[in-house]
Amino acid sequence: MPVGRDAGNAPASPEDLERLATTITSWAEGERAASDDVLAVDRLDDPTFGHRWFVRLRGDEKQVTTVWFHLRQRTLHFETQFMPRPEENREELFEMLLRLNARVQQMRFTIGWEEAIYLEGELPIARVDEGTLDQIIGAAYQYTEQWFRPCMRVGYRSKFRG
Repeated sequence: MPVGRDAGNAPASPEDLERLATTITSWAEGERAASDDVLAVDRLDDPTFGHRWFVRLRGDEKQVTTVWFHLRQRTLHFETQFMPRPEENREELFEMLLRLNARVQQMRFTIGWEEAIYLEGELPIARVDEGTLDQIIGAAYQYTEQWFRPCMRVGYRSKFRG
């Protein structure tokens, strides 16, 4: 894999992508074996979408958090569905999420095509290693545990009693 200052801009060779895919798979399987809080991991290879994985984590505030990884030619994209489409107080919730974006690292709050709220991020593949994958999973878990309940209280104020 290319290494150096401009490595994040160069497309990876198929061999480099396969090596990185093997690293991600090995890391994910290791996480599953090492922790009861990792409920499931899987690798999905698709000719159209390429290499994808998910890591499903047990949570407290949100029962399950699933982090998806998608290995692209130049980047590793990662995301988790943070909460469903808010039914009320959308402007208040969106303002809250925009303000939270200034406080989170490695990820950002976004609105998906179905108007659900996501946490997502992207890194150049040259920066991806097991330590970085640990940080991504940790950030997704931490932000979901920290902000899921307060955001649900805003987006579902009349229904959410938690």
